Order: sequence, then structure tokens, then C-alpha cells
Amino acid sequence: MLTRYDKQLADREFASNPHFRKFRRQLFHASLRTILEPLRAGMTVAEIVRCADGHFRRLIYGLGPYIADYPEQVLLACVVQGWCAKCTSHRTALDQGDLPWRCHAHTQALLQALDLKVLWDEYGIVGDLVVSLRSSQRLLPSVLILTSMYKPFTTGFPRADIHNMLSPDLLHQIIKGTFKDHLVTWIGQYLELKHGEVGAAAILADIDRRIAVVPSFPGLRRFPEGRGFKQWTGDDSKALMKVYLPAISGHVPPKMVRALSAFLEFCYLVRRDIITTSTLAQIEDALARFHEHRVVFEELGVRPPDGLSLPRQHSMMHYPYLIQLFGAPNGLCSSITESKHIKAVKEPYRRSNRYEALGQMLLTNQRLDKLAASRADFTSRGMLHGSCIRAAEDDIDIWAGLGLDDEGVHDPADLIEIHAAVHEDDDGGPVDGDVLGEVTLAKRQVRGFPKTTEGVADIVNTPHLPELIRRFLYVQVNDDIDFQAGGEVDLNLCPPAPTRLAVYPSALAVFYAPSDISGVRGMKKERIRSCLSWRGGPARHDCAFVVDDDTLPGFRGLAVVRVYLFFSFKHGNGTVYPCALVSWFVLSKNTPCEDTGMWIVEPHLDPHGLPVMSVIHLDCMLRAAHLIGVSGTSHIPRTLSYTDSLDAFSAFYVNKYADHHAHEIAF
Repeated sequence: MLTRYDKQLADREFASNPHFRKFRRQLFHASLRTILEPLRAGMTVAEIVRCADGHFRRLIYGLGPYIADYPEQVLLACVVQGWCAKCTSHRTALDQGDLPWRCHAHTQALLQALDLKVLWDEYGIVGDLVVSLRSSQRLLPSVLILTSMYKPFTTGFPRADIHNMLSPDLLHQIIKGTFKDHLVTWIGQYLELKHGEVGAAAILADIDRRIAVVPSFPGLRRFPEGRGFKQWTGDDSKALMKVYLPAISGHVPPKMVRALSAFLEFCYLVRRDIITTSTLAQIEDALARFHEHRVVFEELGVRPPDGLSLPRQHSMMHYPYLIQLFGAPNGLCSSITESKHIKAVKEPYRRSNRYEALGQMLLTNQRLDKLAASRADFTSRGMLHGSCIRAAEDDIDIWAGLGLDDEGVHDPADLIEIHAAVHEDDDGGPVDGDVLGEVTLAKRQVRGFPKTTEGVADIVNTPHLPELIRRFLYVQVNDDIDFQAGGEVDLNLCPPAPTRLAVYPSALAVFYAPSDISGVRGMKKERIRSCLSWRGGPARHDCAFVVDDDTLPGFRGLAVVRVYLFFSFKHGNGTVYPCALVSWFVLSKNTPCEDTGMWIVEPHLDPHGLPVMSVIHLDCMLRAAHLIGVSGTSHIPRTLSYTDSLDAFSAFYVNKYADHHAHEIAF
């Protein structure tokens, strides 16, 4: 019987002591059981509760999913490290066969038939866990009684089996585990085996440069130094996933690229907020391809034989069933508790003076809770509507910080100075509303830009802009003409070009993207920019998806353009046409790249080697597109900047991993 334990027992010298480790397991399960014990009554006796729809119902509660990373999962399930906490697969062959799931009944049967050593070695079961509670009049109301028997904290609770309760963990199993700890590390080890330490360092440096020159994109983190950050976080891994695949292509064997491509496909599918039966089939297909191609790491000596039997990678096999059991894994990820830990612990600690910080942290959290409660109360009384910042945004357009204030200012040095003075940056974010999707011009025009069509044509170095506008108008007037076919129309048949244009620095795309950070109705916004100078630096001309044929699935029904000018004009009876001057990209071939699974496009050039330009209506535009240069086996020049990336390559990957919505439309 234990009523207390000596604090000296927790010294580091006992960390590897088997008796101390056993005691820690016992204490952990006993603590959880004690915490949950008051809830037991609600799990057996129904309570009458008023539900959200206003009706009263009799409810019986139960223990729900348990969110934990792998070390905590094996601790909870009384399983040995290296084994699966969900199924009975052997630790040396976790992914072979479809073995039964673990459960309390199966483990109890094994306990009665086998000794503890066989349970540990052959089944990965920690069979000597001790947890029970008894009352004592002489001691504490509840005292831990330790006996030699298997008894996790869920035993004794109705309808509770820890093996079934363990939920998927995207952060530690997939993002940080399989991607960062396994695949990225193995690729580095392969390069050292193949090219030696010096050669591998040169190739890794080129991979870093490829990552650093990736063009800007709304919501995409830039890596100026490549992968060279001191401590990887989950956000680092998520951001690197978006650009890592094109960076390694050409430096590692195609089978290795295909393994990473299949893994990314699996990762983006399971991270969707809406998962259908069709999505489940795609998840299983991506997993099968990943298992097929990842053996390249064994074949090339990066991993030893049976070196792919890893619990975090094995957990991917359980995702289809667990998604059906618990729903989309996005709602059951340890990143949820990690973010709460940041808000409740890390940030209050940073606000303290670091000396005996606990009391200061608790006081900070108390005050933040009171402020939140006050705000909720004030809002319910109609005293608060939105925020001061939101009210300012309604009056002052945050239009990418790219405007010119004074008419007639055309000197490049003056333009750059004016641009640098503007600090607002509205790349996008969640949107509340019911719009299916639209692209609209910024609220304010570019100030100081010429107003005449000829003047605008000179500034953007497109002398034939009036002709392009005339052909655009012909397409608008004649509904039976395709907007791309308008470039072949005889100018004599086209309406005259407008004399004045209103030029804008950007356009705002709003679309339905529930798997990305979005509003309550799943709407997201992002800004597509086209400006002579971005933040006092070089010009920025973003790319965008254009709907070409809405009857075709995925990218087959889309096209990619690069925007050189956003403008509008009036024509006829005062109809306003919001437009964009764009250059086109064409497919390198009619199927995605076999290795990366991404489409490859090339700039569409005329016989003189100049980009094919046209004017399109904003209604044709869907959202921003992200292109990454195809480097092949060549090394990136050290002087190349990300601002020049779209002009430096002859072919580009259409990055479907830029965000979840891009993955859903650019397949």
C-alpha cells in the first residue's frame, strides 16, 4: 500500500530504474482514473438534458476520443515502445497483414494463458500494470492499491476501451513524424551515402536555394535560408511540405520522389475537413503507392532490412477506419492541445518577469478570461460590433499597399519611395458570408497612374493593349465566341477601345475552402497582386487559375495565367468591365508529371519568343495559382532571387500543395 512517495525517488539516477518506471505507469493510470471517477455516474444513469434544438432528451455519457502522441499512446494502452497501440501486428512487421485490433478482452485472455515475459516479447503488452482504488477510514479517502495485474485506467468504465479511444494524431504521426523525422532525414542520409559528405552538402545547399527562390504566394511562408532552422515546429513542417517536393526532384531517384509524392497526397487527403467515401478510396490508393515506393530507402541502403516497420508510419494504415470512427482527423489532432498550451502557458510565461512565474501566469490567464467574458457580455448587449480595426478597414481599403498618391508621378525612384511608405498587407484570410466564389478589383485605384489607355500601355510596356481590349470587347458582345479565340478576330470587326482606364493594384478572390483557415461558412479570401513595385522592391505579377472548361475535372478544365495589369473601363451604355491583362501558360504534356504527380506548364510564346497576351474578364478568374520552377538536375544560381523566379525558368510545376483548396482543384 502506498500513501505517499519520497521526492528523492524522482531524481535522475532512478530514470532508468525498472521499478521506478513501473511506478510511474501505475501513478499515471491511477491519476487518470481518480480524475474521471466522479463522471462514472453519468455513464450509467440517464440524465434529462435540454439539447440545442430545444427538446429534452435522456442522455448517457461516455469517455470519448483520447488525443495523444505515440509515447503517450503506448503508455495509455500498456503497450511496449515500438508496437502498435491499436492492433496486434508484430513490431518487426507492423505493415504486413490485416491483424485483429487490440481490446481489453483479448489482452485479458492472453494474461491468463501466458507469462509476463512472453507478453512483453511476443505481443508487446505491459502485463504488470497495477491500478485500483479503495477507501480507508484511517488514511486518505482514496488510496492507491498496487497489485500485479493488467488494469488500464479505462477498465471499469462503461463502454470504454483505451485501444478504441485512441484517435489519429496528424501532427506527431504524419507531419512531424513521417515527413520531418523520417522522409526528410532519410533523403539527407541517401545523399551522403551516394555523394559523400561534401557532395551531399552541395546538393542540400542547392535544395535550400530552390526552396528560397519559390515565388511569393498568399499564406505561403518563405524560407530565405531553405531548411536551415534551428528547431522544427509543426508549422515549419507544414510550410515546408508545400514546396519540398519540387526542390528534391532531379537530385534523388524518381522512386524516392514518387514515395514523397504519394505521402503528400495521403497527408493532404486526410487533412481535409470534409471526407467522403471517394476521398477514403483516394486515401487508400495513396497509402498503397507510398508503401510500394518507400522500399527504395531499403534498396539503396538508407534503411536496414525491416527498417520500415515504424509505429508512426504504420499508424497511416489505420486512418481510413479511424476516419469512419471519429470523423475528419483535423478535429482530433494534438495541434489543438499544443495551441492551447501556447496560449495558456508559453505566452503568459513570456509576459512574466521569469522569477517565480507561476503566480504571474495564473493572474494573466485570469485577466484574459475576464476580458473575454466582458467582451461577450458587451456584444450580447449590442455595445460592440466588430472591432476598431474592422471599422477602419470598412472606410480605408487595405489594397495591398501598392498605390500611388499623386497624379503625374512616374519617376521610378519616387514610385519606390511612395510604395515603401505603405505598410498594410492584406494577403487574405477567413471570410464570413454565403458567396460561392468571386474575384473583384481592389476598392481603390492605383493613384498617380496615367488615366489614358495609351499612357497605361506605355507604363506596362504593352503597346498593343488597345488592340487586346478591342478583341476582348468583341468577345463580350458576341457570347458564342470563346475568350481565347478572341485573339484571332479581325480588328475591323471589333468595337473601338476606351479612351480611359482605371488601374488597380490587386484583386480579391473569395472562394469556398473549408479545409483551409476560413470563416464560419467555409469561405476564404486571398489577394492577387499585379504592381510595378512591391514594398519598395521589384515588380510583382502573381499567377492565377482561369476557368477554361467547367465540364472537365480538376486542372484539365483550368488554365494558368500571369497577371500584368488589373483595370476596368466603361463601354456602351455605361457597363463597367473589370479586366486583367494576362500572359498564358500551356501544358508541357497532357498528363501530370509521373514522379511528382504535379502538372507542368510552360509560358505560351509567339513566333518571336514574346509572351502571348490577352485581356480577360475577372469572372473567368478563379483564384491565385502558385508556380514553382522545374530545375531538373541543374543547380540554382546563387544570385537568383525569388522575385525573378517566374522569369528565370522555362517550365513550372503547378503547385497543388500550396493549400488545401489548390489540392482539391489542381489534381
